Amino acid sequence: MAPPSAPRTGPDARPRRPRPEKKRRRPHGGDARPGPRRRGRGLPVAIAGIAVLAAATASGGAIAALTAEREEPTGSSRPQPPPSVPPGDPVNVATGGEVAPLRRVVPPDVLAVGRGSIPAAKIKKIASLGRVRDVVAVAGGAVQLQGRQVNAFAVDPSAFRSWTPPGTAKDNGLWEALAADRFVVSTAAAEQLGLNRGMRYPVIGRTMPNLTMGGAGPLGLPGIDMLVSGGSGARIGLVPNVAVLVNAPGVSPAKVVKAVTRVLGPGTNVVNLHEYQTPGDGGRPSSYLDLYKQAATACRGLSWTVLAAIGQVESDHGRNAGPSSAGALGPMQFMPATWRAYGVDGDRDGKADIMNPYDAIPGAAKYLCANGAGRGGKQLYKAVFQYNHAHWYVQKVLSLARAYAARFS
Repeated sequence: MAPPSAPRTGPDARPRRPRPEKKRRRPHGGDARPGPRRRGRGLPVAIAGIAVLAAATASGGAIAALTAEREEPTGSSRPQPPPSVPPGDPVNVATGGEVAPLRRVVPPDVLAVGRGSIPAAKIKKIASLGRVRDVVAVAGGAVQLQGRQVNAFAVDPSAFRSWTPPGTAKDNGLWEALAADRFVVSTAAAEQLGLNRGMRYPVIGRTMPNLTMGGAGPLGLPGIDMLVSGGSGARIGLVPNVAVLVNAPGVSPAKVVKAVTRVLGPGTNVVNLHEYQTPGDGGRPSSYLDLYKQAATACRGLSWTVLAAIGQVESDHGRNAGPSSAGALGPMQFMPATWRAYGVDGDRDGKADIMNPYDAIPGAAKYLCANGAGRGGKQLYKAVFQYNHAHWYVQKVLSLARAYAARFS
């Protein structure tokens, strides 16, 4: 969706008498972040697809690591460009662990896994499909770690962090570790394999480098439990451009699956990521949908669909987090003065961060509740009107809320 362009107006809000400060903007359309997820039959297919194509990097690689004459010399740590980046393009291969700051969240809707490298022309065609907003291609394959086969992606940490759940995306330490050529795993893989941060482990592919475990967190992708840097992926022998993630707001993921399948043809596994429940870190929500639902429980009578509708209109669920021309910030677009009155430390990290969805969404619920949103009816209308003094805005939010209720009922 196009970022908001109209200015916000209004003075600061006070706890007892909240005052509007939301900016006017053109109405946005679009679909919700992930819907209720179900464990379906597609998950084993996605895992099998990436494992089959990477047989040479896993089982064959274990032998190659012991016998191949072209194995990288011991002590060589010169980083190589990620396999998914065409030669000559600038890449972020940070030797000091530096990564670009998180500027937006890009929720993946569809994952496509090929049986080999997906041609650049087909990736470009996917990007040109109607309503497709973002596409990222990554190297991947199955490797052996602690005696278990693990599906891994090789990524650019600065770019890929946006595609992970909000809590993971904002964890700078995780991405700095990845940029420093350490590997990152899902929380579940860390527990099941007994991995400890800072310890070195052999990762068996075409070669067998010893890599340091840099951290763990929810990755948000079914069957993918390991991330390595582009340089490590090239050394291990991961298959370039073997997987594509697609973000297409405002369209049914099932339709995107069909369109991507037509582009890639037979032999490719295309998965609707909305059909899988990705557990959060320590039980925390791992998607905007979950955050809206959890935040609404703090205000009796307030439906999560209202928060979701506001989140869509204000920032397209974190994609356009500001600052606006009037200085509004974050996924729920608060003015700093209003945030000082209504900000919430939702993730209990000791600070209420206007840019953090774990804090901003509960803050929006608190603001609405203080204005009587939980009483519904005319009072809900007035509460949303306080969020942005525009009748079109209220009508847009309530219409989207009804659409969410119908879709997720």
